[in-house]
Amino acid sequence: MQIKSSYELSKQSKQEFFTTHWGSPQMVIASGVFQCDELEGYAVLADDGTIAGYISYVIDGDTCEIISLDSLVEQKGIGTALVQKAEEAAKQAGCSQMKLVTTNDNLHALGFYQRRGYQFSELYVNAVDKARRIKPEIPLVADNGIPIRDEILLMKKL
Repeated sequence: MQIKSSYELSKQSKQEFFTTHWGSPQMVIASGVFQCDELEGYAVLADDGTIAGYISYVIDGDTCEIISLDSLVEQKGIGTALVQKAEEAAKQAGCSQMKLVTTNDNLHALGFYQRRGYQFSELYVNAVDKARRIKPEIPLVADNGIPIRDEILLMKKL
């Protein structure tokens, strides 16, 4: 598995990745509005050089916040490797905790992070309504039929 720093990737490849998988490089969550293609992060590259997985994060004081995590191939360890890379970077930067926000419909992510030591910390009821005012392309209902409306903060001590 080849992992590259976001700084080693072209701006265009990052923009295309986020536009394809998130509608745009912009991420709107309870903690703010982020341009994922401009953040620190890591990518797993496929054999053909395309991005097979990507994590972006920001460090603020002693906290590292994961802003986005994508793995295009399930059950290959891509997501786990990227989270571990971000956690290592956070420790090296002096962080004592990790955090992230995901939506109520994202059952896969909620399970994934809990299996890696993350715990529920806060619930932001109807937060996605606020996010849609900035990024209207956020769907109302997920592919699994669950209405997308709330955000959940997960935390992990390093």
